[in-house]
Amino acid sequence: MSLEELEAEIKKLDLKDRATLAKWIVESLDELSKSEIEMLWAEEAELRLDEMEQGLVTEIPSEDALRRARAAIS
Repeated sequence: MSLEELEAEIKKLDLKDRATLAKWIVESLDELSKSEIEMLWAEEAELRLDEMEQGLVTEIPSEDALRRARAAIS
């Protein structure tokens, strides 16, 4: 399965399942060095910026994002 296919499948998950998956992924990074983790976050930020610039996603206020995230994990 390619990264693009995996990403498409992940986007099909509901918010709570995506949050659980994200937590697991972050926890799995414990084996990486700090610089490796920073590089991965920088790559993710670039991907998200590209998606915004291409009009694939829309921005939401941080308060809304945090409210949704808290609701999904509670």
